[in-house]
Amino acid sequence: MEQVYQHFRKEEQPFIDLVESWLIQVQEQYVPYLTDFLDPRQQYIIEMLVGKLGEVKVQFYGGYQNAERKRALLYPNYFEPKEEDFELDLVEINYPIKFATLTHGKILGTLMGAGVKREMFGDIMSDGERWQFYLAQSIRSFIILQVTKIGKTTVRLEEKNYTDLIKPIDNWEIEHDTVSSLRIDTVISSVYNISRQRAKDLVAGGKVKLNWATYDRPDFELGVRDILSVRGYGRIQLREIEGKSKKDKWRVELGVLRK
Repeated sequence: MEQVYQHFRKEEQPFIDLVESWLIQVQEQYVPYLTDFLDPRQQYIIEMLVGKLGEVKVQFYGGYQNAERKRALLYPNYFEPKEEDFELDLVEINYPIKFATLTHGKILGTLMGAGVKREMFGDIMSDGERWQFYLAQSIRSFIILQVTKIGKTTVRLEEKNYTDLIKPIDNWEIEHDTVSSLRIDTVISSVYNISRQRAKDLVAGGKVKLNWATYDRPDFELGVRDILSVRGYGRIQLREIEGKSKKDKWRVELGVLRK
């Protein structure tokens, strides 16, 4: 395992051990294993670990093509995955659109306040007016009954067909950049064209999330598929590390959402 660990961060070791246990289960029982929803970095780790094995394959699905959060299906060679094997349901939030405003944060807070872990939900999406989210089928009935208010707004959750999926307004732009390091503050500074000190202050002030968790270390080095959310600025995903330039800087491919 030490050889595997050295390619990843120390804090990722428990997740690596978990993935290894899933892989062993698929190999020994010869049946598929479905995970909860994973963030892009976790998906990347699974891809890397599965890549070393011939007898286990993996597919990811989050309900639509550009989904960020996806469930992974680990399966033996004989198995052919279908969409229904991912056990996803699409739910729309019905609310008085003319009189109330919902936000991603309010919706997420309400869902988690209902006592359900973040791993049970996929992406929360909006077209600017309507709001929908994906969840694990196993909790659909519970959530629809449980959630009747978001903040002070009365809502009704309704299951939808995949054909009713809205077109989310978030559009990632692909950008290529050269950065002196992969530190959080360096990447934020370069993408949003602000000073390193300003970027450090944003991190120290709790304005930056790494893979949906608040992070306060500006010197932390990003890895492939990590997503930064920078309050007031937008989001950045490190898509690819393309190597070093002649001046010993990192060439990177980024997905960028600007506010």
